[in-house]
Amino acid sequence: MNLQAIREKSPRYVIGLMSGSSCDGIDGVLVRLKGQGAKLAMKLMAHQHHAYAPELHKRLLDAHQDAQAIARLHFALGERLADLAAALVDVGREEGVAVDFIASHGHTLAHIPPPAPQGIGTLQIGETAIIAERTGLPVVADFRPRDMAAGGQGAPLVPYADWLLFHKLKHQTACLNIGGIANFTVLTPALEDVIAFDSGPGNMPIDATVRYITRGLQDYDLDGKLAAKGLVIDEFLEYLLNHPYFDQVPPKSTGREQFGFDVYLQDALTARKEHAPEDLVATVTQAVAQSIIDAFQRFVLPEYPVEHLIIAGGGAANICLLNKLKHGLPDVHTFTMDQYGIPLQAREAIAFAILGNECIMGTPANVPHATGANHPCVLGKITPP
Repeated sequence: MNLQAIREKSPRYVIGLMSGSSCDGIDGVLVRLKGQGAKLAMKLMAHQHHAYAPELHKRLLDAHQDAQAIARLHFALGERLADLAAALVDVGREEGVAVDFIASHGHTLAHIPPPAPQGIGTLQIGETAIIAERTGLPVVADFRPRDMAAGGQGAPLVPYADWLLFHKLKHQTACLNIGGIANFTVLTPALEDVIAFDSGPGNMPIDATVRYITRGLQDYDLDGKLAAKGLVIDEFLEYLLNHPYFDQVPPKSTGREQFGFDVYLQDALTARKEHAPEDLVATVTQAVAQSIIDAFQRFVLPEYPVEHLIIAGGGAANICLLNKLKHGLPDVHTFTMDQYGIPLQAREAIAFAILGNECIMGTPANVPHATGANHPCVLGKITPP
C-alpha cells in the first residue's frame, strides 16, 4: 500500500460508506476530492442505498447479544459493506476512474461517551478486512475512538464536512441531520468555532413505535402519514420530554443506549395500549420535533442568529415532522439538503469519505469545540488492501 502515492494524486476518488442508527440499510457514495483541509473540494459522482435484509435488520436492532453473536454480525455486516463498495467501484470503472480508497463508518453498535459513571466506550462494527479483501483497496474506518481518547464525545463527527461544504453560504446557516439520532452543526466563518451536538432522538423512536403498533409489519412512518392522522397525547408527550439528556449542555452526544426502544419506549407504550395507534405515533413524532426545536432555541439561537436551516437524513422525508419543525421555528428558513444537490441520505456517507481523505492526508478532522476533545486529532485507522 503506497499511501504517499495516494496523497500525491489529484483528484482522489473515494468511496464513503455509512450505516446509520435507524438500521434501515447502508448508504454509499463515490466522490471526487481535491486537496485537503479548508481547501478541499468535493464532487458527488454517485450515491446508492442498499436496504438490509429483514434478518440482518433484526440482528442490528437486537440490543442484547453475546460476544459470539456480535462477532458474527461484525463479519456479516462487513460482507454487506463490501457488496456496496464493490458496486461503487464498478460505477467508477464505468465512469473511467479508479477508486483510490474506501472510508467506512460501519455501524455503531454501542456508544457511551463521557460522562459515564461505569466507563466510556464506543464500538463500530463491519469488518474492514473483508472490504479490503473484496475490493483490493485500503479502507479507513473507526473514526470515533481517537476523539474520545482525547477527552471528546467521539460525536458528532460530520461538522468538519458540513463546514467544508456549506460555510461559504451568505446567510448564517445550521445543518440538521435527522437520522436515528438528530444532530445540529452551526456553521461559523472559522472551523474552530463551529458548534455541533446531538439534540436527542430522531427517527429511532418513531420507527420503533411503528414497528410496535404494526407488530413488525412496517418499519417506519412513510411520509409521516400515520402521525398526521393522530392526535398528540399530552401526558405521554410530557413523559417523553422529561429525559435528563435534553437539559444537558453541549458538547453532548447520545444514541440507542438512551433512546432505544427498550429503554425509552417499551414500558411507556405498553402502559398506553388503550390509545389509538395513530395517536401514539403522533405523540412520539411531536416529542422528536419538540426536542429538536427546544435544543435549537436553548443552545443555538442565543449565540448564533441562524437564518437558514439545511435538513438532511431520512427524517427529512417525513413531511409531518418537517411541518412541525417549520411551525416551531417560524423565523428560520428551512431547506432540505437535496435542494443543494446532495441526496438526503448521502450526507453522512459523504462526510466519512471526507474524513477518510483527511486521515490519509494526516489532517486533524475532529472539531474540539464541538466534541469537547482536548485537541485536534487525526481520525481513523487504515486497513491495507
